[in-house]
Amino acid sequence: MAKNNLYSARKSDTTTFGESMRELLQVYQLNAKYEQTRLINSWERLMGEPIAKRTDKLFINNQKLYVKLNSAALKQELNMSKTKILAIFLREFGEVVIEDVVFL
Repeated sequence: MAKNNLYSARKSDTTTFGESMRELLQVYQLNAKYEQTRLINSWERLMGEPIAKRTDKLFINNQKLYVKLNSAALKQELNMSKTKILAIFLREFGEVVIEDVVFL
């Protein structure tokens, strides 16, 4: 019986791995970098395979996502859709991860 009480006490003091990670990222001020990395890793899923196949390079600098494309037509089309792309990112992450997208 004492064993059950000990287990119950421990259980209320424990945190999930996700909670621990969020706290760690916050303490070391790594939230923004983590979310930016998630955004880059989610590029294909969010933008679709056809766009991802024409993407040569992705990187973030000064709150801007730089996307190097190998298609001039796609570059022009995506330039006109920046607002929609930023809205997709906002919807996915629930916060502003980047402020602008630059297509190269």
